Amino acid sequence: MMRQTLARAVLTLIGLALYGTASLTAHALESDASAPIEIAADRLDLDDRAGTAVYTGNVDMQQGSMKLTAARVEIERNAQGEVARVTAIGEGSRAYIEQKPAPEDPVVKGWGETIVYHAGERRVELIRQAELHQGGDTFNGAYVEYFLDRRQVQARSESEGGAKQRVRMTLTPQTTE
Repeated sequence: MMRQTLARAVLTLIGLALYGTASLTAHALESDASAPIEIAADRLDLDDRAGTAVYTGNVDMQQGSMKLTAARVEIERNAQGEVARVTAIGEGSRAYIEQKPAPEDPVVKGWGETIVYHAGERRVELIRQAELHQGGDTFNGAYVEYFLDRRQVQARSESEGGAKQRVRMTLTPQTTE
């Protein structure tokens, strides 16, 4: 009985985690939500009472067009059991996230030594060596923040605990055909 409860809790947490991270853009592919969830890691430490799960060792998460890779992924749930925050840590390299917003749109890609997804706010933070590619536009800095629903980007030259890095943007002009 205890084993079934723990297994059910792990599956629920994984499903909630990927449901939250699968919505990384305002108009994500509708098929993503119904796509199978795949997670691979070298280790999982689950604390159901605390509402946390920590995946370590070459973590790969995928659901539909959404992909997240990192050395470590920490998932926190709120009191209602919903995913509140997903933190991906590169540990020596950068974590990576991508998703295709709509069939006709290019894939949105992001990198950072740390990536934090705030599910309730629908906000992604790319921290230290941050880089975001949205269409033909590129944003780099020590810290890049992406607001999903508003499709707004904020970049800063400083991040907590990181070296100063000038903000750089490459904006590609739109062509009319």
